[in-house]
Amino acid sequence: MADARENELAFTRTNYRLLLIGIGIVIIGYILMAGGGSGDPNVFDPKEIFSARRITVAPIVCLIGYMFVVYAIMKKPNQEA
Repeated sequence: MADARENELAFTRTNYRLLLIGIGIVIIGYILMAGGGSGDPNVFDPKEIFSARRITVAPIVCLIGYMFVVYAIMKKPNQEA
């Protein structure tokens, strides 16, 4: 007979929730990176483009989100047997 564990899915509800949270964090990071452009091509504002939010904070938020996604994928379900 087939083992009961063979019929279970690899991801549990917790894994999917953690995955969605991680994807949300990555999206927030990319939103933080967006902007800084100008409608006039002759205007260049280095303070806006090279702000700390776009250069430092947003990549760190994205990296945290990607690590969260990896954790969500690698997390094993609880062993209840």
